[in-house]
Amino acid sequence: MDWREEGVLLAVHRHGESAAIIETFTETRGRHAGVVRGGGGRRLGPVLQPGAQLDLAWRARLEDHLGAFTVEPVRSRMAGVAGDRLALSGLTAVCGLLSYALPERAAYPALYRRTVTLLDLMGITPAWPLAYLQWEVALLEELGFALDLTRCAVTGATDDLVFVSPRTGRAVSRAGAGEWADRLLPLPPCLRGQGAAPDAEIAEAMRTTGHFLLTHLEPRRAGQPFPPARQRLVDRLLSGR
Repeated sequence: MDWREEGVLLAVHRHGESAAIIETFTETRGRHAGVVRGGGGRRLGPVLQPGAQLDLAWRARLEDHLGAFTVEPVRSRMAGVAGDRLALSGLTAVCGLLSYALPERAAYPALYRRTVTLLDLMGITPAWPLAYLQWEVALLEELGFALDLTRCAVTGATDDLVFVSPRTGRAVSRAGAGEWADRLLPLPPCLRGQGAAPDAEIAEAMRTTGHFLLTHLEPRRAGQPFPPARQRLVDRLLSGR
């Protein structure tokens, strides 16, 4: 059993004295793990950084075995964000969420392409946080929890949509919310693709996407902590980078 493909490195775990077990995300193989011999050594250690784009060759005796990777660097993203604490938080949040959320070896080609684009943006433009928010919405949709922000779930109106139902993920207008407003989640304009999307507004929108990530993913990952890198990203957005 073997295959070769480019992928994003999500996580690295030391294995024995010199090897490492890595988790990767590829277009057709999804989240896939394997052993890298020498992955903890001087030559490969600098290559195996979260977010790196790698040329991966995987081989195993049987398809359901852990298998072994040989890796070649395509491009490092860590160097491009190392001096930017917000971008570094964004990169680690993306890698942490994918490692936490995706089932093993299930392909998500559209999400993979969107992830590569987002990670590349982090190194070249300070405007990437809006793309990150849209990426979280896409991640929810890919995992079967799409938000419906087009019209009010109560009145059917398409204007003055300012809340989201924490139960259904559907938009609610100010008039439709009534006395239940304090129990609903915020729907900032940026979450509907409107307005200038300042950092504080994106952080507010992430309160809503975060609710659904926690609600729908935590039961699947019993005993695994939700990635703390995501909260660090929210904190950076609120603190003015």
